[in-house]
Amino acid sequence: MSLLDIAPIIEHMLLTSDNVSDLNFSCGQKPQVEISGTLYSSEPHGLGKLTAFQTEMIAMSILRDNSEAAMQLAKHHTADLSYALPGKCRFRVNIFQQRNSYSIVMRVIPHEIPTFESLAVPPHLADICEIRNGVVLLTGPTGSGKSSTLAAIIDRINEIKSYHIVTIEDPIEFLHTHKKSTINQREVGADTKDFASALRAALRQAPKVILVGEMRDLETAEIALEAAETGHLVLSTLHTIDASKTIDRIIGLYPKNEERTIRTRLAQTFRYIVSQRLISRADGKGRVAAVEILKSNPRTREYIEKGESNGKTLLDAIRDGEIDGMQDFDSVIRRMIEDKIITLEDGLSFATNQNNLLLQLKGLSSTEDYVNPKKGIKPPKPMAPPPPPVQNPTSVLDMME
Repeated sequence: MSLLDIAPIIEHMLLTSDNVSDLNFSCGQKPQVEISGTLYSSEPHGLGKLTAFQTEMIAMSILRDNSEAAMQLAKHHTADLSYALPGKCRFRVNIFQQRNSYSIVMRVIPHEIPTFESLAVPPHLADICEIRNGVVLLTGPTGSGKSSTLAAIIDRINEIKSYHIVTIEDPIEFLHTHKKSTINQREVGADTKDFASALRAALRQAPKVILVGEMRDLETAEIALEAAETGHLVLSTLHTIDASKTIDRIIGLYPKNEERTIRTRLAQTFRYIVSQRLISRADGKGRVAAVEILKSNPRTREYIEKGESNGKTLLDAIRDGEIDGMQDFDSVIRRMIEDKIITLEDGLSFATNQNNLLLQLKGLSSTEDYVNPKKGIKPPKPMAPPPPPVQNPTSVLDMME
């Protein structure tokens, strides 16, 4: 089989499991699939350990119809793009050079736009869809489900509001169709030069909602704040671990002498900061999102504007703000452990403060089964291998459904 026809290889790899999130092609390694956060080797159509020539052929096959991404790869040795199996599924792709060879990582984008129910995120996040202006940030590490939650928010707005929505993405992930709203999706590189120029242009396109794929730099953050201050609802993402670090990250983009001003602007414009961490389920059936929610209220605005101090932290405000719909990571993780949705060791590994969480869980009889005071936490049991590939599959859609 020619590696210039990558589609059959991808289809074969997707059949490994219903929960494949990523495909990985690296020199000196067999093709791999990621399932619930763990990589497993695959041998699609007999492919073994890949050579530098083979990974280059795979990269060229993916880049075949995307000259812009090919130029980006040649110039910067890395490229972001989208790739589709027509009528089946789509991928967010990164191709990069390492040790004089190419590696390819392909993130699976589900064919169906997710809903709040399918993502099992707190249902009151739907309140975001009623906000008329301000900034809403989705944060978390790569692969924590930020894009999926954003897509669910946009889809809900699309269903209930007659708005003009503009998205600026790198690359476009979920494909939205016009419903009650009109949605225009712009891809960095193909439709616009960069986030900042597209965001600046969006202010002249009369949108009610603007989605910015990522707040990467000062210029993008500044224009996003200006958009929020002039009556737009701005949705974006940041690679930060929690709400407090998100505020620090944005303030850190600005010169030190502007800190007081930017704190005031942030306090006035932010509406929600939603942070996510994906944790493996105890039953081995995929992963579940632990979600931290910081919401704008007089107390949180004060702490952002004046800065945090002892006894006056955003985490304190979140813990005391349950009546307003706020929740912190450790409280969510504790409930998941108590309900046996996740294991203790997995919960502790994702906790913000392991010691405090252990103290809260002290009454659980299972705690002693996992913790040895001399040796610490036992390592998790190895995950069962993925199920064998489906024989004679009819389509990738069958697998995804």
